Amino acid sequence: MARVTRLDHAVIGVSDWRVSTDFYREVVGAEVIDVGGDRVAFRIGPNQLSVHGPGMDLAGNVARLPVRPGNSDICFVWEGPIEAAVAHLRRHRIAVETGPVRRFGAGGMGTSVYFRDPDGSLLEFISYETSPQRASPDPADVSSPAGDHLGDVPRS
Repeated sequence: MARVTRLDHAVIGVSDWRVSTDFYREVVGAEVIDVGGDRVAFRIGPNQLSVHGPGMDLAGNVARLPVRPGNSDICFVWEGPIEAAVAHLRRHRIAVETGPVRRFGAGGMGTSVYFRDPDGSLLEFISYETSPQRASPDPADVSSPAGDHLGDVPRS
């Protein structure tokens, strides 16, 4: 029997195609895919962020409440120490909103930093590489800065 094997893509909303494309290319490291017209998608490894933005006709097959700029919460795996992710964000003049903090993700426990895209969506880089000063998780440090959500470690 066939089964689901992985996530193919998710949708984000942007308010400015150029600003968002530059941000996701330079800060997140996405490959920008031209999907026709003025539309693009952002490819990160085997995953894709399909992009809804200005000038798109959203009358078709979209969520009941279509994704809007600034209402996404997405985590990306950072290969390497989280300190390198922080340095990368600083080089791009992107403020770290929260972190480094221990979080539970698809790969188990990791260390994350949170920041925002140009529209205000919450983005996260998580590293599964253990940093010397972060070798043991702090149980008080496993919830999201925005509160509990499915990616967090359950609390008793």
